[in-house]
Amino acid sequence: MPWKESTPVSERMAFVTRLLGGERMTELCAEYGISRKTGYKFKDRYETLGPAGLYEISRRPKNSPGRTPIEVQLLLIAARRAHPTWGPRKLVAIVARSHRDVMLPAPSTVGGILARAGLVKPRRRRNRMTRLGVSRSEALGPNDVWCADYKGQFRLGNGRYCYPLTVTDQASRYILACEGFEAIDGSTARAVFDDRFGRYGLPVAIRTDNGAPFASTGLFGLTRLSAYWLKLGIALERIDPGKPQQNGRHERMHRTLKHETTRPAAATLLGQQERFDTWVSTFNETRPHEALGQEAPATVYKASPRAYVPSGTTDYPLHDEVRRVSPSGHIRLLRGRNRATYLSPAIGGERVGIRELEDGSWLVSFASLDLGRIDPRTMTLIAADHDATT
Repeated sequence: MPWKESTPVSERMAFVTRLLGGERMTELCAEYGISRKTGYKFKDRYETLGPAGLYEISRRPKNSPGRTPIEVQLLLIAARRAHPTWGPRKLVAIVARSHRDVMLPAPSTVGGILARAGLVKPRRRRNRMTRLGVSRSEALGPNDVWCADYKGQFRLGNGRYCYPLTVTDQASRYILACEGFEAIDGSTARAVFDDRFGRYGLPVAIRTDNGAPFASTGLFGLTRLSAYWLKLGIALERIDPGKPQQNGRHERMHRTLKHETTRPAAATLLGQQERFDTWVSTFNETRPHEALGQEAPATVYKASPRAYVPSGTTDYPLHDEVRRVSPSGHIRLLRGRNRATYLSPAIGGERVGIRELEDGSWLVSFASLDLGRIDPRTMTLIAADHDATT
């Protein structure tokens, strides 16, 4: 059996003690589960070094032929100190210019040399995007949730790409929009939504993925488009990254759309849009849907009672002050008397409400969303925690 006591060293000592006391090597090795070679190794170590010989001996070679000579390391360290922002590749290049006869190590090795010399600061971990964790609701009726996405681009017959923007009502499966564009763009997407809001009214929430123009890597993933939706009183719902099944109904519609309108694609964008329009009409008004009891979506869908009224301002009756965000995404807590606090360029030009809290910090809100609180000592925004179980 292997060493039985709490540490290998104590077991080795017991083994050697019994061996030197007259017990046979063969029987002891069998009892301790080691080979005779190992038994003789520890006997010889003990006789040569005493108890210290029973500890693990470093396997590091006395000589390291591949190790960078200390003189070369000093050259690289001196170059780094002369150029503190230069990386290993640049340092190797600059040293090689003045010491052509010196064999220099690989840049990866130079990085290790600099780190051991304390000349490399640990890379600061980038903060992950502060996500807007909104519970994804199950639509109980029309306009509870609209789903929006750009179906994967495909090439037209003329060689140009088509990017279809699609919008559906989750409960009724009614297709509200299927518009082909030559590129993904927030301004054209907003124009489509403005048109549909005018036709069908406002939904309670819009569900999207985390790509442009619906989301960004900034504060709560806000973009110009999603901030506009918040301003209209529409809640934001986003699927988890890499989880398209969380928008499964919409994705299933995409599969049918691709199969029935793009194989093969039309020669031009205008011709492809004509196919989309014909297909949407059939899908909404004729095609039976199993989840709807074989009814067509148009028989279930009805317009929203929430009328679309383009709003020029956002009111904050419960807040102490209102500030307008600069185009770069900053506000000043006290007008002209302190440095600016960065929020997000997605709400540049918009108004935000600020309200003083009991601890002296200031709550900042945009529309219905609390962005976080400003620490008056650092004038930085501490993002609010909007995570929710989904």
